[in-house]
Amino acid sequence: MTKKQRWTADRIPDQTGRLFVVTGANSGLGLATTRELARRGGRVILAVRDEEKGRRAVDELVAAGIAPGLLAVRPLDLADLDSARTFAGRLREEHPRLDVLVNNAGVMAPPRTLSPQGHEVQFAVNHLGHFALTGLLLGMLAAGRDPRVVTVSSINHRQGSLRLDDLTGERGYAPMTFYNQSKFANAVFGQELHRRLSASGSPVRSVLAHPGYTATRLQTRDASGLVKLAFGRIGNPLLAQSPERGALPQLYAATEPGLGGGEFIGPDGVGELRGAPTRVHLSTAAADPGTGRALWELSERLTGVSFPVTAR
Repeated sequence: MTKKQRWTADRIPDQTGRLFVVTGANSGLGLATTRELARRGGRVILAVRDEEKGRRAVDELVAAGIAPGLLAVRPLDLADLDSARTFAGRLREEHPRLDVLVNNAGVMAPPRTLSPQGHEVQFAVNHLGHFALTGLLLGMLAAGRDPRVVTVSSINHRQGSLRLDDLTGERGYAPMTFYNQSKFANAVFGQELHRRLSASGSPVRSVLAHPGYTATRLQTRDASGLVKLAFGRIGNPLLAQSPERGALPQLYAATEPGLGGGEFIGPDGVGELRGAPTRVHLSTAAADPGTGRALWELSERLTGVSFPVTAR
């Protein structure tokens, strides 16, 4: 894209009649994404861990002029696979189809913590919960209008790898190393999902996005002390862009007409840290089909969720 063509949220087409699920929608990138989708007429389900915070987010959006009928709050704790199943079951009861799932929620660099099912919490929330949710909602998405799964990764995926011999960090845990692993898993999953959807002839498209360096509560809410210091007090004030700017790549991925499956959208600035949405590249490791198959099989085993799609 040239500078004259730089994409902004004002270029989002009319979304009237489309239904979106945005995970982690009560703050940061999720809230900014929800605001712009609803501003263009889309109905958005705010999938949030804390319902009260979700309701406060809705109040904020309504006060800013969003029609309340476009917004609904539903509980979803991505760390808990049972919660993902409950959320998906309720959504299937309430709606005949889903048009776009935005896998946005995340946790970054907390002290070592395990999920209810015994998984390291960053891998559980950032990857396994979204993997399960996508599989459980894929039938609804297949019935959608221009259906898409948008999975939010990070530039940090390029520093990540799968620690298959110690996924829970029992033998050695470093908060940012395991964060990078989870973002690598997001990237691998989004690309492998694209391969499988394409091989199955599914109308659903899998698109990846990343926000560059964006100041959100992700870096300060649950993070360990050193990470809070590095991001919250030093990096964010000096270098980070706003959530409204950081959300543009995932908004582009969710709404741009004609966007193909398998694309990766990120900022166009130096180092992909900030800027307008553009097509960017996965790391070679994340694009590897063998890694994709290995992560897919592992994720099906750990979540108990199988997708109705065909492997190449």
